[in-house]
Amino acid sequence: MSCVRSAVEDDIAELVRLRALLFETLGGDFFNPSSADDDWRHTLAAVLKEQLAADAVRILVVDGNNGLAACGIGTIEQRLPGPHLRNGRIGHVIGVVTDPAERRRGHSRTIMQSLLDWFREREVARVDLYASPDGEPLYRTLGFVDHPDPSLCWRP
Repeated sequence: MSCVRSAVEDDIAELVRLRALLFETLGGDFFNPSSADDDWRHTLAAVLKEQLAADAVRILVVDGNNGLAACGIGTIEQRLPGPHLRNGRIGHVIGVVTDPAERRRGHSRTIMQSLLDWFREREVARVDLYASPDGEPLYRTLGFVDHPDPSLCWRP
Protein backbone atom coordinates (compact mmCIF):
# COMPACT_ATOMS: atom_id res chain seq x y z
CA MET A 1 0.00 0.00 0.00
CA SER A 2 1.34 3.41 -0.99
CA CYS A 3 1.74 6.02 1.73
CA VAL A 4 0.40 9.31 0.37
CA ARG A 5 1.29 12.63 1.95
CA SER A 6 0.88 16.30 1.14
CA ALA A 7 3.80 17.81 -0.70
CA VAL A 8 6.12 20.23 1.08
CA GLU A 9 8.51 22.86 -0.25
CA ASP A 10 11.42 20.39 -0.22
CA ASP A 11 9.50 18.30 -2.81
CA ILE A 12 9.38 21.02 -5.47
CA ALA A 13 12.45 19.90 -7.45
CA GLU A 14 11.06 16.36 -7.62
CA LEU A 15 7.60 17.61 -8.59
CA VAL A 16 9.18 19.53 -11.48
CA ARG A 17 11.12 16.40 -12.49
CA LEU A 18 7.97 14.27 -12.52
CA ARG A 19 5.98 16.87 -14.47
CA ALA A 20 8.75 17.03 -17.09
CA LEU A 21 8.66 13.23 -17.26
CA LEU A 22 4.92 13.42 -17.91
CA PHE A 23 5.43 15.74 -20.88
CA GLU A 24 8.22 13.56 -22.27
CA THR A 25 5.95 10.53 -22.00
CA LEU A 26 3.04 12.26 -23.76
CA GLY A 27 5.35 13.48 -26.52
CA GLY A 28 4.33 15.40 -29.58
CA ASP A 29 4.84 19.07 -30.33
CA PHE A 30 1.92 20.15 -28.11
CA PHE A 31 3.30 18.63 -24.92
CA ASN A 32 7.00 18.71 -25.69
CA PRO A 33 7.49 21.49 -28.27
CA SER A 34 10.81 21.53 -30.06
CA SER A 35 11.13 25.28 -29.48
CA ALA A 36 10.71 25.01 -25.70
CA ASP A 37 13.49 25.92 -23.34
CA ASP A 38 13.74 25.15 -19.63
CA ASP A 39 12.27 28.47 -18.45
CA TRP A 40 8.94 26.75 -17.84
CA ARG A 41 10.57 24.60 -15.15
CA HIS A 42 11.57 27.68 -13.12
CA THR A 43 8.09 29.14 -13.52
CA LEU A 44 6.54 25.81 -12.50
CA ALA A 45 8.69 25.68 -9.37
CA ALA A 46 7.59 29.19 -8.38
CA VAL A 47 3.91 28.39 -8.97
CA LEU A 48 4.15 25.11 -7.05
CA LYS A 49 5.71 26.96 -4.10
CA GLU A 50 2.74 29.37 -4.07
CA GLN A 51 0.20 26.60 -4.48
CA LEU A 52 1.45 24.46 -1.60
CA ALA A 53 -0.51 26.62 0.85
CA ALA A 54 -3.57 27.33 -1.33
CA ASP A 55 -6.94 26.13 -0.05
CA ALA A 56 -8.13 25.22 -3.53
CA VAL A 57 -5.08 23.07 -4.37
CA ARG A 58 -4.01 19.68 -3.05
CA ILE A 59 -0.59 18.34 -4.07
CA LEU A 60 -0.04 14.73 -3.06
CA VAL A 61 3.11 12.64 -3.30
CA VAL A 62 4.39 9.15 -2.60
CA ASP A 63 8.00 8.79 -1.52
CA GLY A 64 10.23 6.40 -3.46
CA ASN A 65 13.68 4.96 -2.94
CA ASN A 66 15.39 7.79 -4.83
CA GLY A 67 13.13 10.83 -4.61
CA LEU A 68 9.41 10.89 -5.25
CA ALA A 69 7.78 7.78 -6.68
CA ALA A 70 4.59 9.56 -7.76
CA CYS A 71 2.57 12.74 -7.52
CA GLY A 72 -0.84 14.11 -8.34
CA ILE A 73 -2.45 17.52 -8.07
CA GLY A 74 -6.07 18.45 -7.52
CA THR A 75 -7.50 21.94 -7.93
CA ILE A 76 -10.96 23.36 -7.31
CA GLU A 77 -12.41 26.11 -9.45
CA GLN A 78 -15.55 28.06 -8.60
CA ARG A 79 -17.76 28.52 -11.64
CA LEU A 80 -21.33 29.72 -11.96
CA PRO A 81 -23.88 27.14 -10.73
CA GLY A 82 -26.36 25.65 -13.17
CA PRO A 83 -28.64 22.64 -13.54
CA HIS A 84 -25.69 20.42 -14.49
CA LEU A 85 -23.34 21.98 -11.91
CA ARG A 86 -25.41 22.55 -8.76
CA ASN A 87 -22.85 24.53 -6.75
CA GLY A 88 -20.48 25.55 -9.53
CA ARG A 89 -17.44 23.81 -7.99
CA ILE A 90 -15.36 21.85 -10.47
CA GLY A 91 -12.38 19.76 -9.52
CA HIS A 92 -9.45 19.20 -11.85
CA VAL A 93 -6.90 16.41 -11.56
CA ILE A 94 -3.58 17.54 -12.98
CA GLY A 95 -0.41 15.63 -13.67
CA VAL A 96 -0.77 12.27 -11.96
CA VAL A 97 2.55 10.70 -12.82
CA THR A 98 4.65 7.85 -11.50
CA ASP A 99 8.39 7.45 -12.00
CA PRO A 100 8.94 4.52 -14.42
CA ALA A 101 11.00 2.62 -11.82
CA GLU A 102 8.07 2.82 -9.37
CA ARG A 103 5.17 1.85 -11.64
CA ARG A 104 2.65 -0.97 -11.11
CA ARG A 105 2.65 -0.57 -7.32
CA GLY A 106 -0.66 1.25 -6.87
CA HIS A 107 0.78 4.71 -6.29
CA SER A 108 -1.45 6.48 -8.82
CA ARG A 109 -4.57 4.69 -7.58
CA THR A 110 -3.83 5.66 -3.98
CA ILE A 111 -3.18 9.28 -4.96
CA MET A 112 -6.40 9.36 -6.99
CA GLN A 113 -8.47 7.89 -4.17
CA SER A 114 -7.07 10.51 -1.80
CA LEU A 115 -7.81 13.31 -4.26
CA LEU A 116 -11.36 12.05 -4.80
CA ASP A 117 -11.92 11.99 -1.03
CA TRP A 118 -10.65 15.58 -0.85
CA PHE A 119 -13.04 16.62 -3.64
CA ARG A 120 -15.97 14.92 -1.87
CA GLU A 121 -15.15 16.69 1.41
CA ARG A 122 -15.31 20.02 -0.44
CA GLU A 123 -18.59 19.13 -2.16
CA VAL A 124 -17.18 19.39 -5.67
CA ALA A 125 -19.96 18.82 -8.21
CA ARG A 126 -17.75 17.37 -10.95
CA VAL A 127 -14.11 16.35 -11.41
CA ASP A 128 -12.43 16.64 -14.80
CA LEU A 129 -9.12 15.26 -16.01
CA TYR A 130 -7.21 14.50 -19.16
CA ALA A 131 -6.17 10.87 -19.38
CA SER A 132 -3.15 9.45 -21.12
CA PRO A 133 -3.72 6.09 -22.83
CA ASP A 134 -1.81 4.41 -19.97
CA GLY A 135 -3.85 6.17 -17.26
CA GLU A 136 -7.33 5.87 -18.79
CA PRO A 137 -8.08 2.33 -17.51
CA LEU A 138 -7.36 3.40 -13.91
CA TYR A 139 -9.60 6.47 -14.18
CA ARG A 140 -12.44 4.42 -15.66
CA THR A 141 -12.26 1.93 -12.75
CA LEU A 142 -12.61 4.93 -10.40
CA GLY A 143 -15.83 5.98 -12.14
CA PHE A 144 -14.65 8.51 -14.74
CA VAL A 145 -16.63 8.52 -17.99
CA ASP A 146 -16.40 10.35 -21.31
CA HIS A 147 -17.04 14.07 -20.88
CA PRO A 148 -20.33 15.25 -22.40
CA ASP A 149 -19.01 18.70 -23.36
CA PRO A 150 -16.95 19.25 -26.49
CA SER A 151 -13.49 20.54 -25.70
CA LEU A 152 -11.57 23.12 -27.67
CA CYS A 153 -8.53 25.20 -26.81
CA TRP A 154 -6.97 28.45 -27.96
CA ARG A 155 -3.34 29.46 -27.64
CA PRO A 156 -2.57 33.18 -28.00
